[in-house]
Amino acid sequence: MIVTEFPRDLLMTGAIFGVAAFVWAGWGQERPPKHWIWRVVLGLLSLGGAALAGISIPAAIRNWSSDTAIVVGGPAFIWYIVIFWLEVIAIVVLAIWATRRKRKDLIAPIVLVIVGIHFIPLAWVFAQPIYAVVGVLVTAAAVVAALVKDESAARSFWCGILGAPILLGAGAVCATAAFATL
Repeated sequence: MIVTEFPRDLLMTGAIFGVAAFVWAGWGQERPPKHWIWRVVLGLLSLGGAALAGISIPAAIRNWSSDTAIVVGGPAFIWYIVIFWLEVIAIVVLAIWATRRKRKDLIAPIVLVIVGIHFIPLAWVFAQPIYAVVGVLVTAAAVVAALVKDESAARSFWCGILGAPILLGAGAVCATAAFATL
């Protein structure tokens, strides 16, 4: 499930997934259910994401000269750039569409589903099967968030409460695997 050949990439995965968990848990604070426990849970997810990033980023910097699956100018790098820009364009176009349709409530699930989908091809780009698993789980979380009624909580809450733990857990697993190989 996790290829440990490129520990630097795993550390960066820990950092990026940590930041993503922090962001999604923060966005989830938009309108959580009324009970205060939900804000605490989202706050803990945010803190966990920040901690993971805070541990992973310095380690990635210390190991920056180690091998990576991405070589600037190589096929993996080109695929990474293409996938990144397709993701950005899709998010912008669909966010504009949702806004014009007066469905701003769908923006968070739209962003989360695109983020989830983009991890699937990145599994091959980075030679890291866990990305495909994360992609499927995050995409499923986004679909659930889009389908749930938004009366008791905003759809962004569902994106945060479902997506942040997936990203935090996978990021922690990747960072732990990297630390075990260094």
